[in-house]
Amino acid sequence: LSVCSERLFENIMVFLTLPCWIRSRGPDRYWKVQELLKNARHFRGRKNRCYGLAVRAVRRAFVYASKARKAKRRSMRTLWISRIAAASREHGMKYPVLIHNLVKSSVQLNRRVLCDLAITEPRTFQALATLARARQQEGLQAALGDGKEPPGVFSRITQLQ
Repeated sequence: LSVCSERLFENIMVFLTLPCWIRSRGPDRYWKVQELLKNARHFRGRKNRCYGLAVRAVRRAFVYASKARKAKRRSMRTLWISRIAAASREHGMKYPVLIHNLVKSSVQLNRRVLCDLAITEPRTFQALATLARARQQEGLQAALGDGKEPPGVFSRITQLQ
């Protein structure tokens, strides 16, 4: 090789044969194994030392973690719903009625925010409950009709409950 080509390949590793390239990949496998064993360090028995056992244990642990995250979301949602239901009962409304009328009033607050409002800002939650009750009364009045239906036509609700 000439001097120019030596300078060109000075900073670049060039593998002319396949065995040299495979030999150079050794440290990559070491770091891959160490990364996996790092996730298995807290396991009991040989699972935290032996790569073959650790692979299966870590994969299983990650599956359990994914399922647990889903279950946590589900349990948090039920907690929020039960708290909103308790707060809405304080204001004389049932939970489904409150949510239905808030949606009809175009209030776009999710259950987590409603739960936080019920706990930390009860007056704001009371205002929302009042808004839902007003919307419920409007719907009831519309269903009752104004009494100007043609003869023989009944409104959807015949008597006030």
